[in-house]
Amino acid sequence: MLIMRLIQLTFLILIIFSSIKIYNWYKENKANEQILKDISNAIVVVENDDENQKEEDKYKIDFGELKKKNEDVVAWIKVNNTKIEYPVVKSKNNDYYLNHSFDKSYNIAGWIFADYRNKINEKDKNIIVYGHNRKDGSMFGSLKNILDEEWYNNDENRNIIFATEEKVSTYRVFSVYQVEKEDYYIQTEFKGDEFEKFIEELKRRSKKDFDEEVDKDSQILTLSTCANNNKYRVVLHAVKVEE
Repeated sequence: MLIMRLIQLTFLILIIFSSIKIYNWYKENKANEQILKDISNAIVVVENDDENQKEEDKYKIDFGELKKKNEDVVAWIKVNNTKIEYPVVKSKNNDYYLNHSFDKSYNIAGWIFADYRNKINEKDKNIIVYGHNRKDGSMFGSLKNILDEEWYNNDENRNIIFATEEKVSTYRVFSVYQVEKEDYYIQTEFKGDEFEKFIEELKRRSKKDFDEEVDKDSQILTLSTCANNNKYRVVLHAVKVEE
């Protein structure tokens, strides 16, 4: 009888614990959804009948308005045919926004953030952006789409919009892959011919040869999220398109 009661008590504790986890997950997702609604007026998409309109010319980002909500804002990013369409923040380390939302409230969903080592200017060789792989597809939960042939064979998906206060830029995807947890691809500074060798390695890893030109003078954008209980990383690399 005692053993049966202990088993019942254990199951009850597990049910209560799971219920709390589910409630918190739902609550935190809703909080981030509300934040996105609150800041949506700062992002305007302008489309016209001009067939020569560049992709980057469609987006008007009011960084002044965004910074009223959070002074850590450094950019805004959009990845076609994913749910990735967020302002990007940057802290003094890569830990803070793992469990804090855009409004700096504690939230295990975190937010989309740039590597603290990046300066987000015209001199950055490799801008790195992170986000959690959320099961509901929020944050970088839909970044896994890039590993599907249907996604990476669609030329439209290869244009990534990355806007800063200085300008709205287009980056072209040149490498997508999944790799075991490592830090090779999150290098931000390069000496001598390191960058060229770095690019060669990123292209070698890719699931597809995109035949995109990337050279020693290029600037690239890296997106990264975890997968399979943090054992792997889903990674995308794109090169800045010069006008």
